[in-house]
Amino acid sequence: MRSEPVLQVHGLVKRYGKKSPRAAVDGLDLVAEAGITAVLGPNGAGKTTTVEICEGYRRPDAGTVRVLGLDPVRQAADLRTRIGVMLQSGGVYSGARAEEMLRHVAGLHAHPLDVPALIDRLGLGGCGRTTYRRLSGGQQQRLALAMAVVGRPELVFLDEPTAGLDPQARRATWDLLRELRADGVSVVLTTHHMDEAEQLADDVAVIDAGKVIAHGSPDELCRGGAENTLRFSGRAGLDLVSLLKALPVGSRADELSPGAYRVTGDIDPHLLATVTSWCAQHGVMPDRISVERHTLEDVFLELTGRELRS
Repeated sequence: MRSEPVLQVHGLVKRYGKKSPRAAVDGLDLVAEAGITAVLGPNGAGKTTTVEICEGYRRPDAGTVRVLGLDPVRQAADLRTRIGVMLQSGGVYSGARAEEMLRHVAGLHAHPLDVPALIDRLGLGGCGRTTYRRLSGGQQQRLALAMAVVGRPELVFLDEPTAGLDPQARRATWDLLRELRADGVSVVLTTHHMDEAEQLADDVAVIDAGKVIAHGSPDELCRGGAENTLRFSGRAGLDLVSLLKALPVGSRADELSPGAYRVTGDIDPHLLATVTSWCAQHGVMPDRISVERHTLEDVFLELTGRELRS
């Protein structure tokens, strides 16, 4: 693994339009360490523009970008052999056969992955002689992913890599990305699937209105974005003042309806044990007790105030 970040973006600005320029990216700062970084954001948040600038497809209006220590504009030729790119669409000759296209891309690299093994891994074996335009949407996605990783890049950019894939193909893609990470390949991916980011990402960056509004591991964001909740039920009218004295500082206890209780705060095994011990000491037999962990989607909606739309 690299000791320095694979991606460093500072003060990035990109505007569109001449008469009334609109900032798609507005002073964005982003650092991606080795491993898998997921970039999340509502449509129009600026995430695809940011990634395309990092890939060298767009020029920034202001700010600095370093990918593997290189400027993707001035040092594009040096960077191109070290990264893999999967676009949302395009990048493949419509009349080329799937296996033919993949072998062509593999031939551009010194030490490519084994093409037949990659074809088999991504479930493309039955369509190797099919032209790109006749592939299904899911097959086109899998071919684009194969083209992005076949050259054994140090860093791969994936834009919605599992969009349109069935559950089995999604799981196969996840396994491939985990193997790439284990082999020292870093990944920056955009996704609309919250479970994908939670399962794969070492770090998550949430972008909205052209800026990074949250950055951290999935666990850190879930702890910091919203409190977890413990719920239990018992007889109505319990002495919550006494319960609060037993709980860690910063906790809160409420009776939502007669006999239905909620405890919020830093929910951990110690707090759970404290609640059950307090119930035992006060002769309370909870009918049921549950811990609700806030998900990355909960945090996303809290941060952006919008639905995650594909």
